[in-house]
Amino acid sequence: MISRFLNNSQFVLVRRTTKYCLWLLVLLGSVGSMARADEDFSREAAQPGPAWLRDGVIYEIFPRDFSPAGNLSGVTAKLDQLHQLGVTILWIMPIQPIGEKFRKGEYGSPYSIKDYYAVNPDYGTLEDFKQLVVQAHQRGMKVIMDWVADHTAWDSVMMEHPEFYKQDATGKILPPIPDWTDVAGLNYGNPQLRDYMITMMTYWVRECDIDGCRCDVASMVPTDFWLKARAAIAKIKPDFMWLAEASEPGLLVKAFDVDYDWPLMATLNKVLMAGAPASDLEATWETSRREFPKGALHMRVSDDHDESRAVARFGVNGALAASALMFTLNGVPLLYNGMEVGDATESGDPALFDKLTIFWHPKGRPPLREIYRSLIRLRKQYAGCFCNDQVVWLRNSDAADVVAFMREDESDQFVVVINFSDRPVSGQLKMKSSDGFQPVRILGMPDGDVSNLPGFHLNGFEWRIYHRAVPK
Repeated sequence: MISRFLNNSQFVLVRRTTKYCLWLLVLLGSVGSMARADEDFSREAAQPGPAWLRDGVIYEIFPRDFSPAGNLSGVTAKLDQLHQLGVTILWIMPIQPIGEKFRKGEYGSPYSIKDYYAVNPDYGTLEDFKQLVVQAHQRGMKVIMDWVADHTAWDSVMMEHPEFYKQDATGKILPPIPDWTDVAGLNYGNPQLRDYMITMMTYWVRECDIDGCRCDVASMVPTDFWLKARAAIAKIKPDFMWLAEASEPGLLVKAFDVDYDWPLMATLNKVLMAGAPASDLEATWETSRREFPKGALHMRVSDDHDESRAVARFGVNGALAASALMFTLNGVPLLYNGMEVGDATESGDPALFDKLTIFWHPKGRPPLREIYRSLIRLRKQYAGCFCNDQVVWLRNSDAADVVAFMREDESDQFVVVINFSDRPVSGQLKMKSSDGFQPVRILGMPDGDVSNLPGFHLNGFEWRIYHRAVPK
């Protein structure tokens, strides 16, 4: 949703460089939100989240575009493919009816919701959604809904209660941000509005047995509301998962279990699109480690509905290098709507407002599904290494192009080396010991010229993963 005003890279840049300007106060929703941005949360402990989250793999689904049918049954029909890929968490973008008044595009944004309690008739029925959840659970997958708590459509059923909405001095209802002309902002100063929203949220948990939520523009809704909603839902489902569309340290202390790693995504864009040094990725990771509460969990994103597709931004091989980073760093990796086949169909604004079905068989792609399946399988097999929050960054002789780091537990060590340039590179890693490291076979990836660590030779956008048992 943020991309309707700024793209993610611009959002992070504005957040960092205009921290005290009045305009950003409007974006964040209140002076209180700005105060939280200045607090030091690094000594706090983050929410641990449910046990199934930390080693999960999230797959974001836009039902309108996911299948030719463009409905919930079309999602259910592909659950076996997603399960075989290794996906464990399905994030379903909003399924409610879309407003028509001031609609953008032919179909409108799914984040312009007309009735929180209904299902978009284009998508099917409530029973179709329940069946999707049941079938996902039978395959061991969790399902999270997209909750849009900040605003509604202009023709929402809630317009019967104008006091639920933000208004100017004349009583005119306002959008949350001027550019978001297709939605009306909700007024969380109204206790009845808060009660309505929490009752609605608990309805979906009770009725459909969903496992979590992704909360749209979470920092634009007061944190104390999220705390109350979390407490209410915990009484129904204690291991419910909360994902914030935000990058605010304070939100992970009590309200949310995981957020977006927008800073790393912004840096990835700069490295792959603007020639920034690859070492900036480590610097961004270290900054987040210092600013966020201990044990903070981030969703690692290189492709989602707010951006043009990664293969369009980075090229196929660049996008794969970005994924190699996101799937081997700490955090929870995200796949988006056909990413596993390299779909390049337009995404983000304005494509969010129309229908552009995934092209499941694009030409000229490496076997991406097989590669992603191998990365997910490796992550699951060695969860002790890849799902802890420790990353040991390794110095190398070509920091402008290459990043390298180690993931380890008491039994195993992995070294990941990624070339973020389009040209061949050769160099050396600085390691205490490289004895015993062997390259990991990633199905679908060519063997290439495999160097013996600490040396490396990588073609453009090539990457390698090495493994050894911990020396006794």
